Amino acid sequence: MEGQELPYVLIDYIGGKHGVYEDHIEFLEKYFHLITMKEYLENKKLLGKKIRAVYMWYQKPVISEELLQNLPNLKIVASSGVGIDHLDLNLLSSYGVKLSNTPFAVSTDTADFGMALMLASSRRLVEGHQMAISPDTEYFPADWLGAEVSGATLGIVGMGTIGYKVAQRAKAFEMKILYHNRNQRTKEEESAVGAIYCKKIDDLLQQSDFVLLSVKLTPQTHRLIGKRELELMKPTATLINISRGLVVDQDALVEALQNKTVKAAALDVTYPEPLPRDHPLLKMKNVIITPHIGSATKKTRRLMMENMMESIQAGLSGLPIPNEVLL
Repeated sequence: MEGQELPYVLIDYIGGKHGVYEDHIEFLEKYFHLITMKEYLENKKLLGKKIRAVYMWYQKPVISEELLQNLPNLKIVASSGVGIDHLDLNLLSSYGVKLSNTPFAVSTDTADFGMALMLASSRRLVEGHQMAISPDTEYFPADWLGAEVSGATLGIVGMGTIGYKVAQRAKAFEMKILYHNRNQRTKEEESAVGAIYCKKIDDLLQQSDFVLLSVKLTPQTHRLIGKRELELMKPTATLINISRGLVVDQDALVEALQNKTVKAAALDVTYPEPLPRDHPLLKMKNVIITPHIGSATKKTRRLMMENMMESIQAGLSGLPIPNEVLL
């Protein structure tokens, strides 16, 4: 691209809690002229016409109709991660803007993390750590027991890329694997992990020792797990959520945990994030909550950035866009 002006790409900001990682900037600046939201707002008239792509990291910058109106040459929004519930797809489509995400970059680490939550919850890892380091601990009780993972039944709700990778890992633990999905996997895919398809989610919920949620947040999956679904689960079952907080009715979950309708929950996602500091889920010993870190490894975040860069380049060159989300 020697002798040519680099394409102008809008980002939110650099560094800090939610900005583009500083160690990604040098790489990105080889391909793009990065414009922060602050710079854009200070010179909307000039920069608005030059910006051709938005690099959306941690769901920022927010894509509003006002922003789209002021970016007449915008071609593509590249969003990090899998979820696209923070975007108005109809609005993007009405402005002729394409969209990409990074589903395959995050799948391995997120599947690993789903297994980590299941193991940590079943073996009461957080409670055990707190007991081991407590200044009040004088002995370890012999009747302090967890639940078995090996040989247990795992129900996976959402057998996409992440869900299938969870199944591959669960097979190594000799788990019985059930799954519920919009579409049934091929017989070969099912056989490879020993998974059994449940056309009705109710059948999966009633049989599973662990229910793991790995679905996209859509109008159909909003509060997919509510009071009725929780009451179908075994009282010895654990709910694991690595998808989106709004897939679960949290009030119903609190009630189910308090009433021992279900045994435990392990959540990498909540609504909102973080939860209010007085939320009852934060006070329960049978709940593990992590700060939405399913894909949070250096290698994966770097791969996400590279995927986004490639999608923007393709979108600006009129080439097929890797990981394009069809609007």
